[in-house]
This record gives sequence, C-alpha cells and structure tokens, in this order.
Amino acid sequence: MIFLNLRYLCNLRIYPVSSPSMTQELNNPLLNTSDKESDDAVEANIIAPMGGRFRGFLPVVIDMETGGFNHHTDALLEVAAVTLRFDEEGFIHPHKTYGWHVAPFEGSNLEPASLEVNGIDPDLPFRQAIAVDEKKCLDELFGIVRKEMKLNKCKRAILVGHNAAFDLNFLNAAVERIKKKRNPFHPFSTFDTVTLAAMAYRQTVLARSVKAAGFDWDASEAHSAVYDTEKTADLYCNIINQWEANIGTKDVKSPSDD
Repeated sequence: MIFLNLRYLCNLRIYPVSSPSMTQELNNPLLNTSDKESDDAVEANIIAPMGGRFRGFLPVVIDMETGGFNHHTDALLEVAAVTLRFDEEGFIHPHKTYGWHVAPFEGSNLEPASLEVNGIDPDLPFRQAIAVDEKKCLDELFGIVRKEMKLNKCKRAILVGHNAAFDLNFLNAAVERIKKKRNPFHPFSTFDTVTLAAMAYRQTVLARSVKAAGFDWDASEAHSAVYDTEKTADLYCNIINQWEANIGTKDVKSPSDD
C-alpha cells in the first residue's frame, strides 16, 4: 500500500508543531545547535522552563515500532520523539517532532505478525539506504533531550508513552546493547497515557482515547512511530492542560522529604 512506503522516504525528520499559544516558534535546523550558541541563548530567554512542574523531570513523548514484543531479542525499527514546551500561560504543547528509521541490530528477530501490523519492510532497498544504527539514533535523540533538559532547567528526562513500559524496555535494551553510559531518561519511571486516558476519558486504546479527547485519528497512519507519537503528545498535553485549567497545581505545596 502506498501510504506505508511513503513513510520511508526520509530518515531523520523534524517537524515544528505550531501552537497559537506559543510565544515564538524557533525553526532551527535539526542537530544544528553546537555552532549557533546565540540561538540557544535566545531560546533560553523566551521559553518558560518546566523544571518545577514535574519535580525536575522533563517529559518527552516517545514511540517505538519494533519487530516483536521481546525487547531483548526483537529488532528496534522506528523511533520518534516529540518535545514539549510551556506557553506564556503555563499550558503545555507539542513543540517539535523527530523521527528515525533504525536498522535491525545484528542477530535480531523479526516477527512476521508484528511487521504486518506496523507495515514495516526492513528489506526495502530505500529503507536500508536511509536507516541508521541504534547508536546513531540514540546519540542524536539523547543530544536533543539533553538540550531540552538544559533549556527547561530539568535534571532528568522521563518517557511519556502509550503503554510506556513497552517503549522504555526497548529503549533500555538498546542502551545496554550499544553500551551507552549516559542515558538522560529515568530508568524505570514513566508517564503513561493509558492510565491518564482511563482517568480522563474512560478509554485505554490510543485511537479511542485520542478521539475521545476531540482529536482526529487516521487509521491508515497508525503504527507509524511519528504519527503515534504526535497523537500521544496531543493526548498527554490535553489531559495535563485540562487538569491545570480545572483543578490547578499552582497552589499545591510541595511536601518535605521527611
């Protein structure tokens, strides 16, 4: 089917997500930060850091498409991430989307049933030409996350996902395989939109949760890491913002650690 093949036409993608509430949208080229320190300084001056909102954690929305359910043996095939930002009123919005096609690691397993669901064909020549290995993917992802942590005055990132344990397991397994020493994500804690959607909308399936929140859902795009991540980000931000608008956290006092 054509819509499946079109997903492989580019490898590393950045999509600025505009929001009428955002103070300013910075369209910096992906990974082009080290040689433009002035851009970082400007950006640091216009964003509202979220370090105090989630106890020093930076929420980053992640989705992974894989060759099965076993994070130790099955291939990691697609990774997508959406960074989030506060607007001037303290509401959270999707900021930018990043996506990678990933080459299966040597000796990895590919379950036909999983490939049928996500529509990925690892043997397509043009996919093989643009896919990166796990190390390059995580080096770039972690670089983006660390920059966001610094700008938002956060001490660590936390994975936001739908069935987040699945994605975190595959992330941690890839980190272990490539012997990555510095992982900015919390090793076991997550913000799971399954739980949040069940609380807010009485739904647990991503498609139903997204539609219950008032967003469109295109079944033909589902199981693309980029699409699922963006919809998960919409869902997460919607729930957090509704809570903030109707319940509020500004008057909540932080308890002592005693």
